Amino acid sequence: MLKKFSIIIFILISIALILISTQKKIVPQIDMLTISGETVSTEELKGSIYLVNFWATDCPGCIEEMPGLIDTYNKYKDSNFTIIAVSMFYDPPSRVLSYVKKNKLPFPVALDLDKKIMNNFENIKLTPTTVLVNKKGQVVNTIIGVLDFKDLHQTIDQML
Repeated sequence: MLKKFSIIIFILISIALILISTQKKIVPQIDMLTISGETVSTEELKGSIYLVNFWATDCPGCIEEMPGLIDTYNKYKDSNFTIIAVSMFYDPPSRVLSYVKKNKLPFPVALDLDKKIMNNFENIKLTPTTVLVNKKGQVVNTIIGVLDFKDLHQTIDQML
């Protein structure tokens, strides 16, 4: 009897752990101040799909993927989708501003000088790191490294 009870408890705990591990993390309320002086709020983004890209001007992978991010933004911007580029805390604001102007980034760019944005997302240690969020405000995927834009577009198409 005790053995059966122990097995049942083990199975229930295992099921609970599986359910917890498969739940998608909800992005907390974050207000991101952009370099243009506007505030982008994760609360206001609920109901749309968005991508938060953590990058730096001295990151070769970040610079490599930026044209693809611009193309992705332009492809989906009229489909309830946006991109927010978050420059890392160590990136000098003057360099970020210069890069944004020179490359005509069409999406909002936020400075994360106090690390508040990155601290609200888990495991932001390397650049580029991209977080894809669904319409419910749930993290769908966190990609570390240069994006595979074919896969990203397929995922976005499925989510829309």
